[in-house]
Amino acid sequence: MWLWEGDGMSTAQLETWSATAVNLPEHGHNPIHTDDGARAAGFPAALVAGVSSYAYMTHVPVCGWGLEWIASGGAEVRFHAPVFDGDAITVAPSRNDDGDAVTLLTEGGDRVSARVWTGGAAATAPRDGESLPSVRRTLGTAWADLGRRLGDDLPLYGAEGIVHPAAWPSIANDIVHTNLVTGSWIHTRSHIQHHNTVRVGSEVHVESVVFDRFDSRMGGRAVLDVSITCDGEPVATIEHEAIVSVAS
Repeated sequence: MWLWEGDGMSTAQLETWSATAVNLPEHGHNPIHTDDGARAAGFPAALVAGVSSYAYMTHVPVCGWGLEWIASGGAEVRFHAPVFDGDAITVAPSRNDDGDAVTLLTEGGDRVSARVWTGGAAATAPRDGESLPSVRRTLGTAWADLGRRLGDDLPLYGAEGIVHPAAWPSIANDIVHTNLVTGSWIHTRSHIQHHNTVRVGSEVHVESVVFDRFDSRMGGRAVLDVSITCDGEPVATIEHEAIVSVAS
């Protein structure tokens, strides 16, 4: 149990939360989220999508800070080790020198960590780089229902009629998948700043730029700036990193 004291927020008492990690059918377009594709890349079984792990982790700040975090908070999430389909997971809050954090653990230890915060930051324009095609996306009921489909039973999204915050890195993943990869790939890190909530059924506009590419032991990586707006107003800005060519 942890006592959170976000900037300007009332103290909230949180308890560790547990669930079973699952892959959703729509994640099968990336072979790494299938048993066959994961084994071809050297893993023992299907990796759970990073956005699914992140969706589980949002349970903690949403319980503590509610709509305030969804509208103007944020997270920097790093994926250290795979979470596999069917893993029993625990999401635990903590505090360290960098502030408030949550960690996703399995029986094998820490898998994903995230620094989380409250308090808004101004939207920033994408940095110079390789501009990718802009897209428009209508966010239907599946986006509000995302948490429930993964096993997170928080009723807030349905009650408020708003999109789940895991939608934003999921959209960034779609940009990566559509424009930068041809086979298996792995989401490794995201810095996500929220600027507003979005009603289910709204259309969002997405602009993205690849501002860095580099090689790593696991393969070639790309880092993107992704800007999401709705009706001309900023919704989320994301720095998104992925291994776009997994080394064999």
